[in-house]
Amino acid sequence: MSEEPSVILPPRSVLDAFGVSGTPEPLTGGQGCSVRVGGAALKPAEGTEEEWEWAASVFERLPRGAGFRVPRPLRSADGRGVVEGWTAAEFVEGRPGPRGQWPGVVATLRTQPRPGFLDRRTHPWAVADRVAWGEQEADVVAELAEPLSALLALRRPVEAAAQLIHGDLTGNVLFAPGRDPAVIDFSPYWRPSLYAEAVVIGDGLLWYTPAPALQAGGGGDPRWRQMLIRALIFRLVALSGLVGPSWRAGEKEAARFRAATEAVERGPDGGWARP
Repeated sequence: MSEEPSVILPPRSVLDAFGVSGTPEPLTGGQGCSVRVGGAALKPAEGTEEEWEWAASVFERLPRGAGFRVPRPLRSADGRGVVEGWTAAEFVEGRPGPRGQWPGVVATLRTQPRPGFLDRRTHPWAVADRVAWGEQEADVVAELAEPLSALLALRRPVEAAAQLIHGDLTGNVLFAPGRDPAVIDFSPYWRPSLYAEAVVIGDGLLWYTPAPALQAGGGGDPRWRQMLIRALIFRLVALSGLVGPSWRAGEKEAARFRAATEAVERGPDGGWARP
């Protein structure tokens, strides 16, 4: 992946507002922007305050003891969830990993209504999501144009009921010995539940262990291949939107996407039944 940016630390005024004390310690993963301060994790707010308030309300309503943990959002003394561009939540222990142990998360989110702000988002991940589902077009950096063209050529219409999903589970589910998985950094999308799993497996194809990853998902669903294709388009377009003109990992990442596309084309047994 592209190089992570230098961590920007929250100012003392933000720590005071959230009632936390200690020395900020950078956390690994994500966009390299999160820090731990005592028992809290802080990160720059993504999206609007409306989006944060909605996500916080979802996490506050999710049932405890449902087979997974979620961090409790923190608010300032005057009730704000975003202070000087920063958000905070309780810190939860665990190590991230691409393990498919989240059926309870998908089942719980199925009851949530579609939030209106999804249509107003313009960040790279929102654009990439729309491109993946044929709702928008976008140019990508030159190095990724060829694998994107190959993926678009493989994409076919697919029917599946949409629901609220966490669209970035791969590095945002933490595992700790003897404890339920913890789901963090909720990334809401309104897509089929099978697509949420495909994003995880697509990440495995790109950055983890391709062979077992491809065989692990889908449960034999005939729409699985099309979900994987969309997941790879999503990651490719988002990556392109995040990098600049001086991107140094271009050809390396392009090779990853070409290899993943070829693996999806072949399937686990050397070929897929065409939908």
